[in-house]
Amino acid sequence: MTSQPGLLKPEIFCALDTADLDQAVLLASKIGPVTGGIKLGLEFFNANGPEGVLRVQKEAGDAQLFLDLKYHDIPNTVAGAVRAVCSKVAPAYLNVHASGGAEMMRVARAACPAGTKILAVTLLTSLDEVEVVRAGFRPGVTDRVEQLALLAQGEGMDGVVCSAHEIERLRAACGPDFILMVPGIRPEGAASGDQKRVMTPQQARDAGASHLVIGRPITGEDDPAARAKEILKSLR
Repeated sequence: MTSQPGLLKPEIFCALDTADLDQAVLLASKIGPVTGGIKLGLEFFNANGPEGVLRVQKEAGDAQLFLDLKYHDIPNTVAGAVRAVCSKVAPAYLNVHASGGAEMMRVARAACPAGTKILAVTLLTSLDEVEVVRAGFRPGVTDRVEQLALLAQGEGMDGVVCSAHEIERLRAACGPDFILMVPGIRPEGAASGDQKRVMTPQQARDAGASHLVIGRPITGEDDPAARAKEILKSLR
């Protein structure tokens, strides 16, 4: 993938999807130096708090942190949450839900320190067309994702979290510098699990993803560092 100006560039953020602090620390020490990026989410944060995040960061070397907390509440509450978490830890990326609306995103952006890029989650990759409609959205997953991404861009978000299936549409709509953080990445032969809108690393890279989020296909292996190296090699 060609370099895009102004972006922080680990190709892969490895999702350490566990509530177990010791397990997360062990994985971070093995994988962080390989991928250059790690992701911690709600399960880990609720179990271990900012102190746990700091411990994992310490063991991950120079790996950048994507703190995947997906804030979604009234604007004042989200702004306070962003300020609070960023006063304790310094993630490279933090996110909120785009469906929280324009004002919520605007105040979240204002509350976020300059060293942290803030992303907006469009539609979760666990949702397919049927589930999106059942949740109350109009039909057309890609249309809804583009609508949310353009709203986020207009409110100063640095980028969005989207599925690989929307990369090309959003790259065309939002331009080359808008960050597309893409979960639901599954190497050939890997189980899709609870993800619905998935793609291989090579396909997502070629479509224009900025960063790939890969979890179980790496962390579920006996030698996760070796598996991460294999995936990175396939991207080159």
